[in-house]
Amino acid sequence: MELNLALAAVWYAVFIVSLTFHEAAHAFAALKFGDPTAYYQGQVTLDPIPHIIRSPFGMVIVPIVSFILGGWMIGWASAPYDPYWADINRRKAALMAMAGPAANLALILLAALAIRAGMLLGYFQAPEQITFSRITAASPGPANSLSILISILFSLNLVLLAFNLIPLPPLDGSSILTFFLSDQAARRYNAVIQQPQYRLIGLIIAWNMLDFILRPVHTIALNMLYPGAGYH
Repeated sequence: MELNLALAAVWYAVFIVSLTFHEAAHAFAALKFGDPTAYYQGQVTLDPIPHIIRSPFGMVIVPIVSFILGGWMIGWASAPYDPYWADINRRKAALMAMAGPAANLALILLAALAIRAGMLLGYFQAPEQITFSRITAASPGPANSLSILISILFSLNLVLLAFNLIPLPPLDGSSILTFFLSDQAARRYNAVIQQPQYRLIGLIIAWNMLDFILRPVHTIALNMLYPGAGYH
């Protein structure tokens, strides 16, 4: 039980850092593209407290429950924005939506570089059996603890990236789609996806799609991390 609690604590720490980075990236991109709404509400920050206060359910309750049920964490938060600004600057708004997943991708690449560097130095090696908490392996000791931390950083951000790119409201993937629509079509589309009932339905569907999407994405990522390993 102590080991599970310790592992849960590491997962949650990495989750908070990763989701805070995701939301801060949204807020920072919006500020740079001309919408200071999130900035004025204190969201352009890597301090997790303002993000937790804004989204306590998605940043506290859901990740804990998901870890208890599945052994890994998922959740969400949100950065405020001006819908009028988004309506007249739809491509900038779409780029703002892309900033969050891009932040998760950056953390995945950082974890991958750390794993490959550890392998070059002789500390890490490809594990025989992959789990979300064991993307790379090491001998018992400090290197093993570090390998678990880096493994979770890799896995969790892959989960957040895949989840947020599902093109259903209220996820980032639904807003990214507006980049490819005409102005008239984008306005009609946004009017639909902003409806609370569609956002709830989209979230439920996305949650049920996640496992189906994540497995092949996880396999592809592992085989890119370890070329020739043949994970399946």
